[in-house]
Amino acid sequence: MTALVTGGSRGIGEAIVRALHSAGHSVFFTYATRRERAERLAGELGERVACEQCDLAEAQALPELVDECVRRFGSLDVLVNNAAIFEENRFDVDGYARWRAGWERTFAINLFGAANLVWLALRAMRRQAADARGARGRIVNVASRAAHRGELSLADYGASKAALVNLTKSIARGCAKDGIVAFAVAPGFIETEMAQGELERARAAVEAEIPSGRIGAPDDVARIVTFLASGEADYATGTTIDVNGASYVR
Repeated sequence: MTALVTGGSRGIGEAIVRALHSAGHSVFFTYATRRERAERLAGELGERVACEQCDLAEAQALPELVDECVRRFGSLDVLVNNAAIFEENRFDVDGYARWRAGWERTFAINLFGAANLVWLALRAMRRQAADARGARGRIVNVASRAAHRGELSLADYGASKAALVNLTKSIARGCAKDGIVAFAVAPGFIETEMAQGELERARAAVEAEIPSGRIGAPDDVARIVTFLASGEADYATGTTIDVNGASYVR
């Protein structure tokens, strides 16, 4: 079993890479800029792991990425769309160009990059024989609590993640006939570098929203992604699992 994980060099992505590898998957993961860190992780895990630099906004680079994954490990059984960006982009931001640039870059990576990889992965998955559970492939999209509650200063990020949740539902319904299932995971605040700035500014307020008083760890997300990748939850295809400590319950 081979998993392709985007944004796997740090934070939630790194935890997912480690968890999938521990569960027996071969893992091919991408990184954006942190080459040394990515290569150190791949070297630490050893066999059945490889990494490659990739800007998901560069659509023309993605076919080769998927092909390289299949060449290295012989299949593509699980796609985890984890890579994402967010930057504050308030409704009262100064400058129309800045507002547009935020939306365009956020969607280019968080949604269009994920959607393009889904299309490419589906082509590889359809060529594979079904496994013992009747599945040819599994797709897990890492969304966010922001997809559901609306964000005050990150509207573009929340909208991109809401679209990712809807994409997940469409994959589940449209590709079931091909033996392909799809899930979304929607974390709340997780202790990562990506969230560090916001947590430094407002940790007490964030913790006050969480009934347990604990901000999530990357492993809280990685364990659920690994479970979904295992095939044990295939009949729940199309669903979104919230991982936010009940800070936002739908």
